[in-house]
Amino acid sequence: MLYPRVSLYALMLAAAGIPLYIHLPRFASVNLGIGLATIGTILLIIRLIDLVQDPLIGWAIDRWPRAQSAFAVAAAGGLAIGFPLLFWLRSGPHVAAELVAILVLLFSAYSLGMILLYGRSATLAHRPEPRELMRLAAFREVGMLAGVVVAAIMPEVFRSLGAGNQGYTAFGLFLGALAIVTAVLTLPAWRRPAIIGERLSLAGLGEAGAVRLLAIALVNSLPVAVTSTLFLFFVEDRLQLPGKAGPLLILFFLSAGLSVPLWTQSSQRLGSRKTLIVAMPLAIIGFVGAAFLSPGNLAGFAIICVASGAALGADMVILPAMFSIALTRAGLNASLAFGIWSFAGKLGLAIAAFAVLPLLDFKGFTPGQANSDEALMVLNISYAIIPCILKLGALSLVLTLPREEQHS
Repeated sequence: MLYPRVSLYALMLAAAGIPLYIHLPRFASVNLGIGLATIGTILLIIRLIDLVQDPLIGWAIDRWPRAQSAFAVAAAGGLAIGFPLLFWLRSGPHVAAELVAILVLLFSAYSLGMILLYGRSATLAHRPEPRELMRLAAFREVGMLAGVVVAAIMPEVFRSLGAGNQGYTAFGLFLGALAIVTAVLTLPAWRRPAIIGERLSLAGLGEAGAVRLLAIALVNSLPVAVTSTLFLFFVEDRLQLPGKAGPLLILFFLSAGLSVPLWTQSSQRLGSRKTLIVAMPLAIIGFVGAAFLSPGNLAGFAIICVASGAALGADMVILPAMFSIALTRAGLNASLAFGIWSFAGKLGLAIAAFAVLPLLDFKGFTPGQANSDEALMVLNISYAIIPCILKLGALSLVLTLPREEQHS
């Protein structure tokens, strides 16, 4: 039951991540009346807090290894409180400040859960060896992708059942309940004795090859961050497919989930580097294809979701597993390292939100309204062309990894 519990905890965290990274910009803009430039600034403020917070969370997990059960429950508790509060918000004179306060709670809880889950890979695996760590990663990422599918479909389910506030209030209560149930059911997994490594240092990270992997993680997070931030805008305003964002998200993440066993097997046979070299061009093809879609082309974008979702599956399972394996082989404490890893991913999201949302606002783009050709063109370039260039940069970094990199 150990790995299914890991999958469940991952499911909870992924279900929490979707509203924070996908739904939040549109919810804050349409439901709360906050401007896109302000939303971008708020997200940047949250990431600046993460700049200090995530490494400190990782340090605390390493410093108090016997408290991992308490950390796991605290993370779930923060999500259980924060999401009902978030989606209960209504527009008003102080809504921006209230949003910031709630997001600090939610992102802190999310960070704590994610860093604990990834940083304790050696503890949660049946044996701290490369093949078993990759197997654990597969269970974890399948849980992550299942959580993404759940979070993508539930707002539409609640709306179809007649829930008010576009289903968001009920969605917040659902996420809170999911966090509570998960905390109870997964508690036995966190009672395993923690495997502790040597104190982390920059030199140790460099010798393990982890610094290069951190650089890849940061650059590779940028195209995903841009497309995540703009996904709802692109589907509903650029492609003019209202009501189709939820099913397309589900298709995207189902493709990612179904691809995980394939990428896991490929990484064990061919090595992680070769597998990423195969997978990353799929995402690039998807970005290029999206740029040339005409409004209303549901089938074309569905195909792109399948291809880019499969590419995401490789990113999700292989890169964190490579990082964990590098740390374990070097005998280093993993939680602080994954605190830095978590920050690298969040920095990508901050850069994306702070760069593209104010640009769209400057060009006059308004979600859910009639927009000028210029505004839609900027949206098209931001969603499709810029991520393509960024992904090429990530691929070039992967090509610099040692050819002998294998995990078999």
